[in-house]
Amino acid sequence: MSLTKHVSGHSDCMMGSASAGPEWYRKLRVRAQGLGNVVSPDDASLMLRGLRTMKLRLEAETASALAIAQWLEGRPEVARVLCPMLPGSPGHELWRRDFTGGCGLFSFVLKGGTSAARDALIDALGLFGIGYSWGGFESLATPVDPASIRTASAWPLVGMEPGDIFGVRLSIGLEDTADLIADLGRGLAAWAAQEGQA
Repeated sequence: MSLTKHVSGHSDCMMGSASAGPEWYRKLRVRAQGLGNVVSPDDASLMLRGLRTMKLRLEAETASALAIAQWLEGRPEVARVLCPMLPGSPGHELWRRDFTGGCGLFSFVLKGGTSAARDALIDALGLFGIGYSWGGFESLATPVDPASIRTASAWPLVGMEPGDIFGVRLSIGLEDTADLIADLGRGLAAWAAQEGQA
């Protein structure tokens, strides 16, 4: 399990964990030690710091992410919001069955457009950083192109047009929800302006 993300919560430490039952624990521990996989005291203290606030961070990020996902659903520029917490989203029934909470990570797919227009959207964002270390306190956005790596089912998904291929992955942090929505609004306006030039 990655501890770098939500457990750390501050994007300043890299760590993972492995779990095993009685049959495999000793082998796992010996192998990890043989490979030099040990945790420094400073890294352990950073993880303990993150654990103390993880529940509060996850609750705040989840509430904000759900509000933002619902807002994006109503935007004409957006073809699909891929957030299991939303009814109708792929995986929603599994999420309802298996989970009691959520997190701030989800994606949305733009309605048509070009790679340049998506780049304009991301470049216009002021509160979202660009990066992959989701689970921290700062919001992040990054372009995603699932068509080239998807193997289990076709892309685009049912209900989308063949040109709806440009996605954006968001990791919602602890900034004010209304501020993040306003920032995404500016990004979508930049997307629309770039599309108007095409």
